[in-house]
Amino acid sequence: MDVFDWLEPPWTMLRPNASHPMRVEDYAKDGTYVVRAQLPGVDPEKDIEVTVSKGVLAISAHRQEETEGKHGSEFRYGAFARSFTLPEGADEDHIQASYDMGILEVVVPLKDQEAEGAHKRVPVRLNKHIKPT
Repeated sequence: MDVFDWLEPPWTMLRPNASHPMRVEDYAKDGTYVVRAQLPGVDPEKDIEVTVSKGVLAISAHRQEETEGKHGSEFRYGAFARSFTLPEGADEDHIQASYDMGILEVVVPLKDQEAEGAHKRVPVRLNKHIKPT
């Protein structure tokens, strides 16, 4: 996490091109890696995008400001984005995401590293020629 993520305006001007900070927590539990992000006030079907590529999980969201009848606000609007390097053994093909009560939860299954690293026995067939592909 960047120290600027904890700063409030006007200090965020020190990083003018960055998106707004997204409050997150992440942890590994029971063979999964979990990322939870606070994203209240967004439509998960339209305003949230979760992608994964080459071991990096990216979460982006956008909250549109509603100005009708408003006199002052400390709410944050605009773009929010964070990226996470996935742990070793992350199964990118089976990632799931859900959104409930302003919290986005992304669950990444972790493959059993011991089982993958273990020696596997290759059966030897008798009198069978194998054609190279």
